[in-house]
Amino acid sequence: MIWYSIDTWIVIIGALTAIACALPGSFLVLRQMSMMGDAISHAVLPGLAIAFLVTGARASLSMFVGAAVVGVLTAVFTQWISSWGKVDRGASMGIVFTTLFAIGLLLIVQAADHVDLDPGCVLYGSIEVAAWDTAWTFSIGDLLVEVPRSAIVLGIVSLLNLFIVIAFFKELRISSFDPDLATTQGINAQWMHYLLMTQVAVTTVAAFEAVGSIIVIAMLVTPAATAHLLTDRLGLMLILASIIGALSALIGHLLALVVPPLIGFESTTTTGMMAVATGLFFLLAWLFAPRYGWITRVLFKRSVVSAEAEGS
Repeated sequence: MIWYSIDTWIVIIGALTAIACALPGSFLVLRQMSMMGDAISHAVLPGLAIAFLVTGARASLSMFVGAAVVGVLTAVFTQWISSWGKVDRGASMGIVFTTLFAIGLLLIVQAADHVDLDPGCVLYGSIEVAAWDTAWTFSIGDLLVEVPRSAIVLGIVSLLNLFIVIAFFKELRISSFDPDLATTQGINAQWMHYLLMTQVAVTTVAAFEAVGSIIVIAMLVTPAATAHLLTDRLGLMLILASIIGALSALIGHLLALVVPPLIGFESTTTTGMMAVATGLFFLLAWLFAPRYGWITRVLFKRSVVSAEAEGS
């Protein structure tokens, strides 16, 4: 296996995506709203189409703003339908994202059919290509460092998410576990909900181009669910979810380089192997987690039965 500098940037972009997703993803898992990322990733299509119709260009910033605005509206509409329509939250997610997705398709077909919106890029990402899109170049001695645009964008989103989590940790924690208790303590649980949904929307849209919508969903949910099996402490859960996500990016890219030649395949996608790596971490935690692992619980029950048998 030959490791190039571009491989390092692929891992960095994947790790930044995982960290950016793990921070809001942990609160989604605690609130039992894991599929909100899926809803937002489907619903941003009209935002992309409207941004093109308004500006007449496929500039990344206008597309980003359009998709992020619709992503936030998805969370707002979902909450309204769930609260006022007395509809299950999962059903309200399905209603909103399918409706917005259909509107997006109509806009694309009727008004912007000639626009090259690559569905493969949206679904599977282009992390290998994104690593070549250099936005900033500087030198360290004789070494020329070329920083990809995706690394800069995802680094900013990761820092923004980290700042929000640190600044509003108490409010996010209480409103996630018990919104009524948060209200009695003077915390606006509704405002914290929309703040979290805005984080999810911005993170999802920012990661689209690099890793694709499907992998964003995996990064939002799987590292956080794995960390939740390992600890009940929220602070430690956030750290573990970020570490597991970043390790999944590294191991996923290594697997993408090593595994295909071993089984006779020409190549595979790094983002797909990253998702597989997150699944392997979850499987290990599900089996061997100190408190909630399946094998751990079986061994504990056997020890209890043996102790009772010896006592009798």
